[in-house]
Amino acid sequence: MAVKNGDTVRVHYKGTLADGSLFDSSEGREPLTFGVGAGQVIPGFENAVIGLEPGGTVTVTIDPEDAYGPRVPQLAHTVSFSDFGAEPYVGGMVSLTTPEGEEMPGRIVAIEGDAVSIDFNHPLAGEALTFEIELVDVVGEGAPAAD
Repeated sequence: MAVKNGDTVRVHYKGTLADGSLFDSSEGREPLTFGVGAGQVIPGFENAVIGLEPGGTVTVTIDPEDAYGPRVPQLAHTVSFSDFGAEPYVGGMVSLTTPEGEEMPGRIVAIEGDAVSIDFNHPLAGEALTFEIELVDVVGEGAPAAD
């Protein structure tokens, strides 16, 4: 039985970047379970499993628009070193609360003198992602998909 929108599926996967570096994998873990059409995974990943049958595999490269979106330059900001309570470091994570109360995680990407550069883009924004996906099984059929 081929996967269709509304099914709940379990998959194993390996995700790599254009340079071949691994950014995520289910190896050594339980398969990823998600509802197809429920918006629980990126759209390109969801679309890649439609039509697969248990035991089937697919390798797909997903453009940024169907993954984590393009990199938005306006989401990169520079703040003063003195704005931090603890000493910031490159690779460190910070969180900003928007006026609407939404939490935005950011990554410190550079420190030059008193200037700390923070990028609030998703770390994989702007990247084409390649996934090797194996459909382990369909655990539920015809569940309602998200609108």
